[in-house]
Amino acid sequence: MDEPKTIKGRRDLITLSQRIHAAFSKLVFGLTCISGAALLVMMLVTCADVLGRLFNRPLTGAFDIVRIAGAVTVACAIPYTTAIKGHVAIEYFFHKFGRGGRIVIDTVMRIMVMALFAALTWQSTQYGRALRAVGQVSSTLEIPLYWIPYLIAFCCAVTVGVTFSNLLHPGKEMIKP
Repeated sequence: MDEPKTIKGRRDLITLSQRIHAAFSKLVFGLTCISGAALLVMMLVTCADVLGRLFNRPLTGAFDIVRIAGAVTVACAIPYTTAIKGHVAIEYFFHKFGRGGRIVIDTVMRIMVMALFAALTWQSTQYGRALRAVGQVSSTLEIPLYWIPYLIAFCCAVTVGVTFSNLLHPGKEMIKP
């Protein structure tokens, strides 16, 4: 016997939701790997520069590389930190409210976070366009810098999606740490 249309449609919607969640989780994990790799680059470049200075041979462009890797590290780590709900929270006052009050406050705060990261996405994109228009490059190695605000914008947009997922599934991390 065929299933009623509403049950089949509901199952298809759940399957689609699960696929989107899985793809989004993989994206967040991929950004986390990029963040870790950038952190490793910062560490290796700093060590190489320090060792090079011992032999009067500092690493040319170390400051540029560390500065860029630092921006990549922070930007790419934000979606994962949001997904595991790892941000610092002041819960002393939060727990003074009843369950209903906590739900309202949590919902309002998540909407505000989504608005903030949406604004950061927009502003980072605009800044990236401005850097590209003037041809801004790093001071020593002359690496184009316009892509960094674009990466930050992308990570902020992913954070909006993660926060929306957290809003739809309260009390549950998107990814287990």
